[in-house]
Amino acid sequence: MATIYTAPSLLADPPERLLVLGVRADRVDMTEALARIEALIEQHRYSSEPAFQVITLNPEFVWTARKNTAFRETINQAKLVVADGIGIIWASRILGRPFPERVAGSDLLPLLAERCAARGYRLFLLGAAPGVAEKAADILQKRLPGLQIAGTYAGSPAPEEAEHILELIRTAQPDVLAVAYGAPKQDLWIRQHVSALGEAGVSIALGVGGTLDFIAGRIPRAPRWIQRVGLEWAFRVFAQPRRIWRVHSLFLMGILVWVQRLQSTG
Repeated sequence: MATIYTAPSLLADPPERLLVLGVRADRVDMTEALARIEALIEQHRYSSEPAFQVITLNPEFVWTARKNTAFRETINQAKLVVADGIGIIWASRILGRPFPERVAGSDLLPLLAERCAARGYRLFLLGAAPGVAEKAADILQKRLPGLQIAGTYAGSPAPEEAEHILELIRTAQPDVLAVAYGAPKQDLWIRQHVSALGEAGVSIALGVGGTLDFIAGRIPRAPRWIQRVGLEWAFRVFAQPRRIWRVHSLFLMGILVWVQRLQSTG
């Protein structure tokens, strides 16, 4: 039976945190991640404080954040950082603080949409290629009767588009904003605009990478058995050969995590 979390205890008791090469990850499973997000929505829903940022961390984030200070600060200062990539789970094991499970963003968003449908929260889908957010919204609404899609828009993280996008969000008044511009652009964009998003009614803003493409069926996702054995990254490389560079970064990150482990025990 899943553990029942209550908003007061969750917000008073932040999750255990682990630094992987100086980049933060929070030790939560999917159940707790969803419960914490829901608690934050309830806390923020009737206020105008900055939106709470959620990061879905994978090894590529860590590798990029090592040299991109703004991205590293964005991750480390976010309200919640979940272990999206299996490489983060492997790193937690190497460092002697194993995380309970992978919290994949491509699973988190549909489950969060389910919570939105059940609780009456409004969801805005921003980003991906033109038409993808609309198709993903249509599929989600067919799966989840009662889900309120406050709006969809492709746009871009370009500075000249920011005010138009923010105006769309102000008009839509969503509780949850899912941004699919890819990392680090999506996460830096959210961080830059958290105050304006909060004033527009957004409680939670999270970067979702290719999740809208998965939902819309534009990009195939690995079968469940491949996900369970931790090889979804290999499936994605096979399906999208241009991602082969990520295998290189995963291998190098693994070496550096072992160095971190040896330094911490030496």
